[in-house]
Amino acid sequence: MGTSCKERKSIQGHPCFGGNHHRNGRIHLPVAPRCNIKCGYCTRRHDCANESRPGVTSRILTPEEALEKVREVMKSDVLGPVIKVVGIAGPGDPLANEETFETFRLAGNEFPHLIKCLSTNGLLLPERIRLLDELDVRSVTVTISALDPAVGARIYSWISRNGKRYEGREAAEILIENQLEGVTRAAQLGMTVKVNSVLIPGVNDREVIRVAEEVRKRGAFVLNVMPLIPQADFETSRAPTPEQLEEVRAACEGVIAQFRHCRQCRADAVGLIQ
Repeated sequence: MGTSCKERKSIQGHPCFGGNHHRNGRIHLPVAPRCNIKCGYCTRRHDCANESRPGVTSRILTPEEALEKVREVMKSDVLGPVIKVVGIAGPGDPLANEETFETFRLAGNEFPHLIKCLSTNGLLLPERIRLLDELDVRSVTVTISALDPAVGARIYSWISRNGKRYEGREAAEILIENQLEGVTRAAQLGMTVKVNSVLIPGVNDREVIRVAEEVRKRGAFVLNVMPLIPQADFETSRAPTPEQLEEVRAACEGVIAQFRHCRQCRADAVGLIQ
């Protein structure tokens, strides 16, 4: 781990980082359908307009369609004044889709005042971080739900990297190593790093505090402990109770700032975080 860091890039107005989420909003552009890992808690359907959770979008946009969407929103008398962030959060992993980078180029050229933001599983973050820096991406969210590969193997079915598929503990080891290295490099480049951890009762209860401690050392700014949405491989599991969620957040709060107003946004969310 290096200690040399750039001055943190300005994210003033970002609703996820103290930018008053009741007054400042974001637009998520669903341009990234492909994913390179299989999380046990993730299922992606693209046609459910009434469902609000990560991985869901009404349809996939091309970079050109995404730019047109930004134009439409910014022209709106209602939404235009409140939008401060243009983000890409899926529905797959943004870094596994070249459309992500073209979309940021197009949006950045026409709307340079909007903060560029990205959410990723972190597998490709070390090798893509320089390009994100060149595109002036200012905040990165990395989902890290385990540090112990044995626990990770229970959460992730497989990963795909350089044309090869890995499973079990080996997959988790590669993913976790890249996630942590990606957090380190993003922080060193002056990006504001948020880490998401999905709390899965009976699986990673004791891991989340370890994640908090490790990512804080590596320069992460805030931790978002998210409750499991029982679905896919975990459809028969139970979500944490509000009390369990708050207990874990309180334990982590002494280590790193906690993000408590997450609404587990869709990949095509637009507007204020309600």
